[in-house]
Amino acid sequence: MALPQDRARIDFSAYRPQHFLFALSGGVATVTLNRPERKNPLTFESYAELRDLFRALQYADAVKTVVITGAGGNFCSGGDVHEIIGPLVAMQRAGDTAGLLDFTRMTGDLVRAMRACPQPIIAAIDGVCAGAGAILSMASDLRFGTARAKVAFLFVRVGLAGADMGACNMLPRIIGAGRAAELLFTGRSMDGTEAERWGYFNRLCEPDAVLPQAQALAADLASGPTFAHAMTKRCIHQEWSMDIDAAIEAEAQAQAICMQTRDFGRAYEAFANKQKPVFEGN
Repeated sequence: MALPQDRARIDFSAYRPQHFLFALSGGVATVTLNRPERKNPLTFESYAELRDLFRALQYADAVKTVVITGAGGNFCSGGDVHEIIGPLVAMQRAGDTAGLLDFTRMTGDLVRAMRACPQPIIAAIDGVCAGAGAILSMASDLRFGTARAKVAFLFVRVGLAGADMGACNMLPRIIGAGRAAELLFTGRSMDGTEAERWGYFNRLCEPDAVLPQAQALAADLASGPTFAHAMTKRCIHQEWSMDIDAAIEAEAQAQAICMQTRDFGRAYEAFANKQKPVFEGN
């Protein structure tokens, strides 16, 4: 089902995607990749549907935060070997360069949509998190994982560059250039303990707690000043390409905008009355 792009027509309470599960509760949307028998691989269709979802979230006032996870003890094994890799090899053999580029641009558009949507995205990661699955976790704002998780940017193992869906830009900013280069050149797996030590995982959880803890943080963020959260996410993304002077000016403007929100006044009034502020995201 294609999501309507007209703000007035989007009703996420009735949204039922075809290629993954979606649940909305208390402002927290949970996206679950749901092909557990094959460790939740992506297909052409699921890539596109995820892209469309994250694009539409910028028009979703009812969705305050997003959790993305996988069913059956694994996050995502990457692109489906039979439904994606096989057809791509057929394109290569047919000399269909345009078709290959259409695919790689479409997958990159998913990352763009995740970074552009205003809601903080938390990835809850257990088990296999490989290839495009690793990219989905990388494109999230926060990552909760388990010790048994295996994160692998394994593109080199199928004869491709580590330069996939923004990995050469984003991964070094998360864990540092040297560590990112090692993972992208070798395609080796990073277990959960190493991922947490390197700063890739924000938190290590037990397998049965990783999703509830991610959802609990998402609910906490959803009850906060969500307009300000969106501004923080936008600044983190935009300031990657700025020098410090430009970043300071951008943040001055961003903060002045946030000071015009009612949530700013609510926080002050609550503090003055020794109460906890109740934010409404406006």
